[in-house]
Amino acid sequence: MNVVEASGLGKRYGGTWALRECTLAVPAGHVTALVGPNGAGKTTLLNLAVGLAAPSAGRVTVLGGRPAGSPAALDGIAFVAQDTPLYRNLSVADMIYLTRNLNRHFDRAYAEARLAELGIPQKRKTRKLSGGQQAQVALTLALARRPRLLVLDEPVAMLDPVARHDFMDTVLAAASADGVSVLLSSHVLAELERAAGYLVLLSRGQVRLAGEVKGLLATHEATSLEELALSYLRQHATEVAR
Repeated sequence: MNVVEASGLGKRYGGTWALRECTLAVPAGHVTALVGPNGAGKTTLLNLAVGLAAPSAGRVTVLGGRPAGSPAALDGIAFVAQDTPLYRNLSVADMIYLTRNLNRHFDRAYAEARLAELGIPQKRKTRKLSGGQQAQVALTLALARRPRLLVLDEPVAMLDPVARHDFMDTVLAAASADGVSVLLSSHVLAELERAAGYLVLLSRGQVRLAGEVKGLLATHEATSLEELALSYLRQHATEVAR
């Protein structure tokens, strides 16, 4: 099963194509790294996959053929955006209550137990939490929905190295223990190195490379995701610019 599948997918804002002629299939059972330079179209692709934007061309489906944004798709997807979307004037307990009431499926016991394990007080306002704690609350609320696909847009960009490591540990545990497929966009390639089993490389709104990490590293004689991405983009700079 493919957790995300796109055919001729495109998104245009005014006269500018943020994503164009995007065709890919992301298989289930992986932590998939979505990488590329700024403006490559990563956030646009994620927004289309979770139904926050409508395609200008082509189509995208999720979880084995369900139309992106449909009720059947949304039930199986949890999304954490780059800005860690929490209401700053609400307490952690309020966020649990709100999320529970906005979703058909929510494991409140899991959320409360995990936050207690992390030492995050439910009575505290989210604005008074550290950046790492806010990220963990957002991730916990997403995982408590028991998704089949977890979509993360630059979730560790603003975190310190320790908080990044802890966040990624949680993601890996969910993927391993609960069988959650993960689609993760990030510029922090060092963190993706130990997590990702599948890679999608975007540049200038188009998919340039996709496949299992081990196979791609061997084919391109690279020793790391960073080396692979930089090498590929440099070698194909002329092609990308056309």
